[in-house]
Amino acid sequence: MEKFISCDWGTSSFRLRLIEAATKNILAETKSAQGIAATYALWKEQAVADRVLFYTGVILQQIELLETQCGYLLDDITILISGMASATIGMMQLPYKPIPLKISRADFQTHIIPATEICRHTIIIISGVRSATDIMRGEETMLAGCAVADIASEQLFIFPGTHSKHVVVQNGLLKDFKTYMTGELFDLLISKSILAASVENDNVTPQNSNAFIKGVKESVDANILNAIFHVRTNQLFGAADKNENYHYLSGLLIGEELKDVQTNNYASVMIVAAGNLLSLYAEALSILDFRGDIQFVDADNALIKGQALIFDLYKQM
Repeated sequence: MEKFISCDWGTSSFRLRLIEAATKNILAETKSAQGIAATYALWKEQAVADRVLFYTGVILQQIELLETQCGYLLDDITILISGMASATIGMMQLPYKPIPLKISRADFQTHIIPATEICRHTIIIISGVRSATDIMRGEETMLAGCAVADIASEQLFIFPGTHSKHVVVQNGLLKDFKTYMTGELFDLLISKSILAASVENDNVTPQNSNAFIKGVKESVDANILNAIFHVRTNQLFGAADKNENYHYLSGLLIGEELKDVQTNNYASVMIVAAGNLLSLYAEALSILDFRGDIQFVDADNALIKGQALIFDLYKQM
């Protein structure tokens, strides 16, 4: 039973999974807050000369937890790393692969670190992709794990998150993509701006759902810089409570991100996400009256399938 270790190393999170290659089943899993940013800060603080070795040590500590779950050693099992490990603050900085690129061949930029006595694992670091004006790391691996049709019509893949990505695929090629700072802007507004005193997150209620719907609808014709201030006046004038404001602001920003989707005549839109974000983006597209084919993919499953494809190609080398 062939296996590989899937590593999803983001800016603020770290996750390892032991994967059965043939079935894509998760055999063991561990996660922590030891993201790339925290690891980079610790490396700078400790002034360790060998950067790759320091980051490898973080991985090996987490592999020990996987071994405890499995009850056996995981020596010699290949590790595939997606996310920020190839960034300027990562394990090593790798160049972005320029688009267009073929998805079915997982035609991405990778770097292989051979196994050593210290680290008994071959490590494959998957770098990101770039256009003339944009960059992404991590979502390209998930895209490789999605059902990308080799058709002449354009497909849109939406990856919600801190920096949401809208990826356009045509004829099986990653043709173009755009980044929307939706999640980061939302976090800054509810924590650092004058609006922070006017929002509060609580359990979802019908009123909160209605507030989200209102925000999405108002985003269509609103100037977003004006509309977000309504969060403040909603509270001052008693038009909405803090919980409703929270969801209203979420609707405004997600609606702003998505409002141009309807005008591009995509053959299909695939939302690649998990949990609450998936349902919010699906609801927003419905509110915006998107009439095309909408599909949904679990982001974790897509990542594993994408890494499995790259693992298979590595074995053929």
